[in-house]
Amino acid sequence: MNFEQEILRRRTFAIIAHPDAGKTTLTEKLLLFGGAIQTAGAVKSNKIKKATTSDFMEIEKQRGISVSTSVMAFEYETYKVNILDTPGHEDFAEDTYRTLSAVDSVIMVIDCVKGVEPQTRKLLEVCRMRQTPVIVFINKLDREGQNPFDLLDEIEKELHIHVRPMTWPVGIGKRFKGVYDLSEGHFNVFQGDSKTTLEAILSFNNLQDPLLEQRLGIDDAAQLRHDVELINGVYNTFNPESYRKGHLSPVFFGSAVNNFGIKELLDCFVRIAPPPGPRTSTAGAILPLNKAFSGFIFKIHANLDPKHRDRIAFLRICSGMFERNTYYYHVRTAKQLRFSNPTAFMAQQKSVIDTAYPGDVIGLYDAGNFKIGDTLTEGETLQFEGIPHFSPELFRYVTNLDPMKTKQLQKGLEQLTDEGVAQLFSRKTDGRKIIGTVGALQFEVIQHRLKAEYNASVGFEPLNVFKALWFNGEKNDLETFMNDRAAHIAFDKEQRPVFLAESAWILQMAQEKFPKVNFYTKSEF
Repeated sequence: MNFEQEILRRRTFAIIAHPDAGKTTLTEKLLLFGGAIQTAGAVKSNKIKKATTSDFMEIEKQRGISVSTSVMAFEYETYKVNILDTPGHEDFAEDTYRTLSAVDSVIMVIDCVKGVEPQTRKLLEVCRMRQTPVIVFINKLDREGQNPFDLLDEIEKELHIHVRPMTWPVGIGKRFKGVYDLSEGHFNVFQGDSKTTLEAILSFNNLQDPLLEQRLGIDDAAQLRHDVELINGVYNTFNPESYRKGHLSPVFFGSAVNNFGIKELLDCFVRIAPPPGPRTSTAGAILPLNKAFSGFIFKIHANLDPKHRDRIAFLRICSGMFERNTYYYHVRTAKQLRFSNPTAFMAQQKSVIDTAYPGDVIGLYDAGNFKIGDTLTEGETLQFEGIPHFSPELFRYVTNLDPMKTKQLQKGLEQLTDEGVAQLFSRKTDGRKIIGTVGALQFEVIQHRLKAEYNASVGFEPLNVFKALWFNGEKNDLETFMNDRAAHIAFDKEQRPVFLAESAWILQMAQEKFPKVNFYTKSEF
């Protein structure tokens, strides 16, 4: 298979959902249908085993599945499928944004009982910012949930997206009998008696088949025919190009825990989802077909297993072919780095690979060279864009509870904030360290990991800050502003100045007094 064919057969996507919508279960079943695991539960059991190694992993478990399965790859038919896990908990929203920078499409899971939830809205907004194509999977049809038409209306109204049903359910909860495949024109009967292995699906050729009444009953058969007629009258015909541009979302119904509706989803996904696309950089658009290798780091995990202090950087390949034991240029440090054990992830197993292609996500064992957003190339000096930091929502002063461990604390804060667990700021006036996060859970994570991994004891003091805003402007304007507001100025890890606004009113006053200074809630501007 040649280079272009390898690229075109790749499908790299993330599964996103509000917590408890069924994301991990759907991930399992996609792996099951893809042949990557033999029985459902393999992902969960691995997570639970990892979780018992430390209290921190109990917190980490809220992200979904553990680090060894946060990137999963498998072969399906002629396609190479890469799944990226995303944190469901709202406290890890920035981590999710960075993960979405490494995918070409998304499957969004919605609980048919609860419908659109707060985190669903936030995640979809991120996809819209990146114009990422989204497929919707409405899960838990075996439970008593909302009317399918009401769900579609809610999705369109709440998420501001256009939808097109690709499958349609008959009944719901105890009355759930199966789904009709609108694109293939046949009905798949729900049996619901096998949660761990693949089950045979009975099919009908079309809606006029007299066997439909025998299987569904006269009322349900008539209702299905009525619903399909209404769908075809109300919703536009599915247009793959409109989906790939992020303008239309195909919708599937099913029950992940019962393996139902998954094969239809997977079969359609590999057929319509986009292959790896271009990525924006400081040197312009980087095309996957470019022969020169390039890629970026979007995620880092360190010290998750106390017995092996390994640190893994996750690299999304954007162009060219990655080869083991080849020197690549680390743009930020201007160093040449070679990787003897690049890792591919196949469900819960990791394996050393010799080559990888655009669209693939690989793990690089890292001795502390990488930061999130770093670029690797064959020598070209460029930086991939679209991996910013966002203004945190909660702020705390860092207090060193053990002065004898000052060096350990400094090292721990540097390394943990390299991972994107939180953001680290230093006050201009006294150099005091400030941690900023998007959720209170992050402070527990940091405190536990500093003690467990660096033997450093840390406390946190409240800090009244509304927003940390990056800013720029003409040199004289910036100097005047920074002198005037010196007590409210800090620097991030890249030594970029940040304005710590204590309230929305104080920010408004600063904007009015210094109209030539521009303020930003993200670090890329």
